[in-house]
Amino acid sequence: MVVLGSVTAVAVLFAMPPQTQAEYPPQALYDDVWRLVNTRFVDGQKNGQDWRIWEHRFDKEIETEEDAYVAIETMLASLGDRYTRFLDPDEFGEEGRSIKATLYGIGIQIGTRDDKLLIIAPMEGTPADKMGLRPNDEILKIDGTPTKGMSVKDAASMIRGKKGTKVKLQILREGKKPFDVAVMRDEINLKSVSVKHPLDLKVPSDIGYIRLSSFLSSKAAAEFEEALENQKNKKGFIVDLRSNPGGLLANAVTIADYFLDKGSIVSTVDRDGYKEVKRATPGTLTDKPLVVLIDEGSASASEILSSALRDNNRALLVGQTTFGKGLVQEINQLANGTGVNITIQRYLTPNDNNINEIGVPPDIEVSLKEEDLKAQRDPQMSAAIKALESLIEGKNPVLAGQRVAPVVVAPTAAIPNVSPISPATPRRTHL
Repeated sequence: MVVLGSVTAVAVLFAMPPQTQAEYPPQALYDDVWRLVNTRFVDGQKNGQDWRIWEHRFDKEIETEEDAYVAIETMLASLGDRYTRFLDPDEFGEEGRSIKATLYGIGIQIGTRDDKLLIIAPMEGTPADKMGLRPNDEILKIDGTPTKGMSVKDAASMIRGKKGTKVKLQILREGKKPFDVAVMRDEINLKSVSVKHPLDLKVPSDIGYIRLSSFLSSKAAAEFEEALENQKNKKGFIVDLRSNPGGLLANAVTIADYFLDKGSIVSTVDRDGYKEVKRATPGTLTDKPLVVLIDEGSASASEILSSALRDNNRALLVGQTTFGKGLVQEINQLANGTGVNITIQRYLTPNDNNINEIGVPPDIEVSLKEEDLKAQRDPQMSAAIKALESLIEGKNPVLAGQRVAPVVVAPTAAIPNVSPISPATPRRTHL
């Protein structure tokens, strides 16, 4: 698969049939990863080293799977590419569940901040949502086990479980004493698209709002199309890509094509310099004015979509310069349930810009500061609404590629039910 984010775009291009440990010894696992990197990694020079030095480097030291894992991670680290990485069975399974967009759990996103295990957000309509769990609730205990010092991975493992069973959480909510909640596990369909602002900010009735949290789900493009179709009578649209770490390259291309009827969407360049251009097809789902919200957490597939719309003079970008990931990975499934993501291509925007380690700058620069989050306000969204209203009225048709001076946006009123949306949002896991 081709992955762009997490910052990842993804596709399974190499999948070995399952084998037992006897059939697939640890040394064979190491050897397979070495060969994949040798033939697929985007940098033919392998970070300025002779890749053959790694082929037999650990032959006498690899006896167990754990030995192979450590040796593989050591070998991959020498490439100097943080996106080429080995995934153990749990990590590879998590990636697969995210792509399939289904899992068994209670329907929350969790993360850590200041050594606290927090609920980032409950997913709408899930058991957690129905039981009244809220953003920023701290999870103190899981089935009686304190979470202090617990990793997100271990917490996720404890919260997930068989459909129809319950998990007991002890919750600390601001202004209240700790309380227990027993939540029934169920099949959770992961949603990538929401039409509700994360701070419950009221959007003008004639403006459509679509928040895309990830491109990783195989259902993301279809969800986006449905949200767009359901708001087809709006005068214009705001697409919110903030804190979206990326996902499937195909999703970014498909969604860009919803708004473009011609022109380049993105180009990919492989290790041999071969350039492939992905172009828009005739026809669009809408030609109404469009503003895209971006920030430092918008990466990879988010940058492909925002660049495609801006470079083709289709959208105005509001917010902050994006993360800057211009690399494409493929997901390779190995025979023992592990996997390896390997960077295989670089990508260029329609204007042939390489945004890796640079990012995509906004047309209207508006920051979102910690004090904004504490005060439960979103100046970036306010600026996007103002810009879109101007575009709708034809008063301020700022075209892509024509940077305007940063604007100062007056603070908005306090908004209840805050859900973090800044790039400082902790790494999250769906449960």
